[in-house]
Amino acid sequence: MAVKLSAETRARFIASIKRYSAESLDDEIGDLKASLFLDFVLVEMGPTLYNQAILDAQKRVQDAVLDLDGTCHEPDPGFWNKR
Repeated sequence: MAVKLSAETRARFIASIKRYSAESLDDEIGDLKASLFLDFVLVEMGPTLYNQAILDAQKRVQDAVLDLDGTCHEPDPGFWNKR
């Protein structure tokens, strides 16, 4: 599954890559190089990052479900036990 980006997000990432290259690598690159680099990152690393995010979300949901007894438990009122 390819990672899809909105046009706005893609433009923001390209601008970020260009800025990083200029400030950290002392190399001015254009939109084409930044776009190609972004495509490489999305194809090469995107699926792994996506899968890890899914695993993290599943663990969080599983932990929340396991904690339902502690979080959502209401003791029986025991009306008849008070007498």
